[in-house]
Amino acid sequence: MPDMNALRLFDEIARSGSFTAAGELLGYTQSAVSRRVAALEREVGGPLFERLARGVRLTPAGAALHRHVVAVLERLERAGEELAAIHRGTGGTLRIGSFSTANVHLVPSALRRLARPGLEVQLVEGLSPVLVERLNAGALDVAVISDYPAGLPTSPVGLVPLKEDELLVALPGEHPLAARDEIKLADLAGETWIEAAPRGQPTLLTQAATAAGFTPRGGLRVAEWSGKFGFVTAGLGVTLVPELAARAVPEGVVLKRLSESLPSRRVYAALPPSPLPAALELVELLKQ
Repeated sequence: MPDMNALRLFDEIARSGSFTAAGELLGYTQSAVSRRVAALEREVGGPLFERLARGVRLTPAGAALHRHVVAVLERLERAGEELAAIHRGTGGTLRIGSFSTANVHLVPSALRRLARPGLEVQLVEGLSPVLVERLNAGALDVAVISDYPAGLPTSPVGLVPLKEDELLVALPGEHPLAARDEIKLADLAGETWIEAAPRGQPTLLTQAATAAGFTPRGGLRVAEWSGKFGFVTAGLGVTLVPELAARAVPEGVVLKRLSESLPSRRVYAALPPSPLPAALELVELLKQ
């Protein structure tokens, strides 16, 4: 297969109809042009140019090759432009992973400010440990993760702190405590709690409830926030809600702060060793 320099020289000769003009444009001597053309003709198995009294013209084989060469050079030019845009952070594809509550407001708000023509965004939603695995496997360019409930990953990813996410309690609107500005966790000792953590796994709720002197009553295991809010609206239980999800709370559910602060979860951006400029820019927007 001819090298790219030979193809560019061939293309310029075909366009100009002159070995001399093509050589002057690309910085080759007349003898160097003749040697490279002769080598190219040997590689493709026959003559590519007819030598005329003044200049050259393509043979039928040369014309056929030129159609393909033009297509190859155009693709290479577009590839160069795309790579330059990726390295500038103005184009290409940015693959983002994030956990569900980060997609309520934090990630969409940052992406709205990042948006620009030529930059395509692909988003994957998942649990933080899974997102870290995908990042380490090269399937993501940046991941928004939290340390709850499994803690921070031990794998070699770069972590940038974004924010602390306070936990609030969600009550049905008609709940007797809904009118209070602030409530104690112990006031909810008799409530049914809606959670999604695996059975037997300690959570911020169980730890805080133990400190408050009671064991939270479970029984309703719902993973999706829309489902949790549905059960709360129906008066079937209460649940803890991260502040990041507050904008998604539907009518009929009220959020209350607890007088004794629960441990807040921490939110991070995880990056690979050599992050893309667009990923770094997104992280700065997430920090804002």
